[in-house]
Amino acid sequence: MNPPWVARSSRAMTTEYDFAFSRHDAPELCCYFVTLETRGHRECRVLAAPALSRAKVRKENAHEHTGTDGTLRHSLRNGCGQLVPIEVKQFTERLIDACYVAGTVSACQQFGEAAMKLPRRQFLHLAAAAATFPPLSRFASAQSYPTRPVHLLEGFGAGGAPDIVARLIGQSLSERLGQSFVVENRSGATGNIAAEAVVRASPDGHTLLLVSAANAINATMLNLNFDFIRDIAPIAGIVRVPLVMEVHPSIPAKTVAEFIAYAKANPGKVNMASAGTGSLTHVAGEMFKTMAGVDLFHVPYRGAQVFPALLTGEAHVYFGPLLSSIEYVRAGNFRALAVTTVARSPILPDVPALGETLPGYEASSWYGLGGPKRTPEEIIEKLNKDVNVSIADPKLQARLADLGGMALGGSPADFAKLISDEVRKWSRVVLAADMKRG
Repeated sequence: MNPPWVARSSRAMTTEYDFAFSRHDAPELCCYFVTLETRGHRECRVLAAPALSRAKVRKENAHEHTGTDGTLRHSLRNGCGQLVPIEVKQFTERLIDACYVAGTVSACQQFGEAAMKLPRRQFLHLAAAAATFPPLSRFASAQSYPTRPVHLLEGFGAGGAPDIVARLIGQSLSERLGQSFVVENRSGATGNIAAEAVVRASPDGHTLLLVSAANAINATMLNLNFDFIRDIAPIAGIVRVPLVMEVHPSIPAKTVAEFIAYAKANPGKVNMASAGTGSLTHVAGEMFKTMAGVDLFHVPYRGAQVFPALLTGEAHVYFGPLLSSIEYVRAGNFRALAVTTVARSPILPDVPALGETLPGYEASSWYGLGGPKRTPEEIIEKLNKDVNVSIADPKLQARLADLGGMALGGSPADFAKLISDEVRKWSRVVLAADMKRG
């Protein structure tokens, strides 16, 4: 028979967790505010139990261990500084940390401190009465959001396109919401350091991620400590920027069709540059190789080192970001054969879309906002609305156009579909090219 302090998830798709607690010698009581999600219905309750000193968690699903265990351990300490058992049975969704999500930090702390000073009988009466309070208003929480500076993490360092996009949207949101949006450059691991930091953050809307195409590629190519689609809540798309298929002038091709013919006549002799294995510039080239039926020799470079290689003719073709390629194209250093978006770019209106030669080809750099899973829907909707208003502003549209970008916008569901579609597309490329890494 289970001890009294056991919580089980009975949701069909969720691993069951048993929580075994040992009693503390002190007789005082602790409290904890918790939100229960049951079939979409949320309610906030105050739960009480004897103060305990430690918790053990048995996990059957190792993949979910870190996120679930970390969240629960964090939540259990929020009441009055001690680990508190959650006496709830047969709930069908996740426990949400209402002390943060519902804006009840102060109330939770005050209630917990008072509980430590009350006799057992009196506290139990108060706890029982508190459990009958109406559900806390998540709408009120969204209305007051943000209550402190918001940290917007991007994973590729200062000065690049992701950093520029993050600062542009951050400044606009700051002006609209009345709080600072602090851009943090958490570069490394092809964007995964920033992504994992947001996955592990409190789901209160104050830590956000600049989501990019790299996240969709990494979802298949790397063995991550998290599931990107499951663990990041899509908020809104911001902008899409094309790549440019560009060649060194020594390559005689003037069109994509001529380049395909040239590559087929010289199998394995045309060097395809990339900004690193697994980068967007790499997978865009791999997809081209597959769709065009050509054999190009991949040569990865470290970031911007790809341009000196192209200038000297060491590399022959590159699917490069428009922002960093445009001046080379305009100066005649490289020949632009195509842009990789479905439509032509207003910045290079005479350059055809690659899909005009290879129907169905599309590869682009895109950016949007995401947050930790369990971020309240009201906060997501508020941010989504303000992102859409921001990118509809002519001034911001002009700045995005300077990057060669086209505004995305749309609902959280639209952005979720974009992410899902991109993960599916790049997973096929990664697996076909045998690029998956451990």
